[in-house]
Amino acid sequence: MREVLFRCSSIGKLMGAPVSIDPALVTPDVQKILDSKKRTDEEKARIEGLKLRTLSEGAKTYVRELVRQEIWGVDFESSSKYTEKGLAVEGQALELINRVRGLSLTKNTERRSDDLLTGEADTIDLLNQEGWDVKSSWSLQTFPAFLQDCADSLYAYQMRGYMRLWGVDRWHVGYAMVDTPDELLGRYEPLPLHIVSHIPEHMRLTVWTIERDMEIERQMVIKLQAARTYYQQCIEEFSALHPDPKEEACQSHLSCAMQ
Repeated sequence: MREVLFRCSSIGKLMGAPVSIDPALVTPDVQKILDSKKRTDEEKARIEGLKLRTLSEGAKTYVRELVRQEIWGVDFESSSKYTEKGLAVEGQALELINRVRGLSLTKNTERRSDDLLTGEADTIDLLNQEGWDVKSSWSLQTFPAFLQDCADSLYAYQMRGYMRLWGVDRWHVGYAMVDTPDELLGRYEPLPLHIVSHIPEHMRLTVWTIERDMEIERQMVIKLQAARTYYQQCIEEFSALHPDPKEEACQSHLSCAMQ
């Protein structure tokens, strides 16, 4: 089976800190450090490095989920009214960003991959060495009007993945609020929260910027490599747990013929 490439949107789900070091990485000298009440700076750095190479239980659960999707050829992510609106008004949201910021951004259709990641960013501005992710809020109630409401580690890691793939210096996440299409509005949705064209456009756009950080990127690579190793282990475990009866029968016949 081919080496798995992780989507940029997956990175944040793999970056959680583990409670303890993977037992496979605990050598006698490492155990000695763990048992010690006082550690040198060098020993502390070594332990942190081993933790970086260890997946959290949450990350392992997510990798097993990815393996099941790969084996069965399905996608567990289901659509919702929020994602449906995002897809329906993506063009309008991008136009709003262009008007408010005086830009000429266009929809990106290129998917890029390297040895670990794959991703298709919303729009790229190579001239200014930056990219944009366009997010359309469901309603005024969910629209993040302040930066404190924007910060999201999962999104941040996703944007860092895009920065790595496109080699740019920063990434903007543009939260735009545009009218919700009529067909998505339920009977009890308050219209004032969804029909917003009368509100000045600059009041309906919040931009959160993430700067590229090579140290964080280095940590991402280490964690992604650990996730890939665990992914392969899960593939092998699944195959052993769910053997193909036909292959077992062939192996049995082959063994009998050789006796």
